[in-house]
Amino acid sequence: MSDDWRMDRIGSALRGENPAVLRRLEAGFAAIGDVQFLPGYSVLLADDTAVQRLSDLPRAKRLAFLSDMDQLGESVERACRRLDPAFRRVNLEILGNTDGFLHAHVWPRFAWEPAELVGMPVWLYPRERWSDAQFALGPQHDVLREAIGEELDRLQSAR
Repeated sequence: MSDDWRMDRIGSALRGENPAVLRRLEAGFAAIGDVQFLPGYSVLLADDTAVQRLSDLPRAKRLAFLSDMDQLGESVERACRRLDPAFRRVNLEILGNTDGFLHAHVWPRFAWEPAELVGMPVWLYPRERWSDAQFALGPQHDVLREAIGEELDRLQSAR
């Protein structure tokens, strides 16, 4: 599969062609992030390509998206806590400054992060972390993908 899905992340998810998708949720798609310098980084993609901001959604769908964000955040937290004893917390963000479609970031944070960055926004990490091949999503993240997916399944079955 080519990387064409990256040009249309939501459309490719709707077509079942986005390999980063972990699960379909009520108002979007849980996907693992392209970079994994903080292992477990995930993204919630809205399920409508025309939606640019949270306020574009009708109230019920807006609440469903926020509920999905909560589920993905808790799933990342549970999986990361199980796989890495240095796990600290998750940061949840809806930014939309780069990509013009509604999405939420779920960033796990760890005690092993550099002291000057551990308490700061993840966006202050050096640019090379974002493009370094050693942090690119790949088969080495299959256990992490599976763990987050299992946690999503557990939370959804408890609803």
